[in-house]
Amino acid sequence: MAEKQVGTVTHWYDKIGVAVVRLTGKLGKGDAIVVRKGDEEFEDTVASLQIDHEDVTAAKKGDDAAIKLSQRAKEGSGVFLAS
Repeated sequence: MAEKQVGTVTHWYDKIGVAVVRLTGKLGKGDAIVVRKGDEEFEDTVASLQIDHEDVTAAKKGDDAAIKLSQRAKEGSGVFLAS
């Protein structure tokens, strides 16, 4: 699979299905991503991307971005761009 890590999950909001990701690279709406921790892994597409509760189309290294995911992402999971 892919393998350019673009961030790490720092928090998971279960009720709304949103992960906060501290970015180490660029991430944009529509990007295909892989979320992985240990043997657990799933693919998703960035459909919703927010910084400080504001919708954005892209986020950069150093940002804490909130992304809506289809499955639970554990804290500490790596977020990778899918190739």
